[in-house]
Amino acid sequence: YAKLNKFDEICDFFNNFANNKETTIDLCMNKEQFISIVRENQNLIYKTCFSYCQNTESRKDLQQEILIQLWKSFEIYDGRVKISTWIYRVALNTAISFYRRESKVKKKVTTLNDEIIHLPDNYENSQQENISMLYSFIDEMNELDRALILLYLDDYKYQEIADILGITETNVATKISRIKNKLKEKFNDI
Repeated sequence: YAKLNKFDEICDFFNNFANNKETTIDLCMNKEQFISIVRENQNLIYKTCFSYCQNTESRKDLQQEILIQLWKSFEIYDGRVKISTWIYRVALNTAISFYRRESKVKKKVTTLNDEIIHLPDNYENSQQENISMLYSFIDEMNELDRALILLYLDDYKYQEIADILGITETNVATKISRIKNKLKEKFNDI
């Protein structure tokens, strides 16, 4: 998908952010490690931003908020889950909070943007339409269901989804089954 802006600009932001504080050797080492880890997992952040924000400015704000939250909690990451799972969890929690804040201010529903759907040219129009409708239906879901189905569509295992969202694996399986049934009904109604 299209990048919110050059990722190097975000890393520069963190260089400046860290340098505005009293910089110690540990902070410099953590800063470099942090930037490296974020670069390796940047697509998770982009995907979350595109899923929860309709316009470019909101996506940039959310991206910055996610990175700040990751930075603030970087030192307490304990390694019990994969780093990508931890990043996804922080990103989703930040996005949901951001979405709620933005919804209260703007009093409108955030829609998924077609920019996140990239299909090869050989796909038929009907497949493109079905995928666009799927994302439109996903956009109508509440925050938790939207997060669940997006993680499911990204091939995360139920246990990983449970770890990211802080719910049980059984709850994940039940909710995904219900979401699938709702989506089938919506497609059948068309």
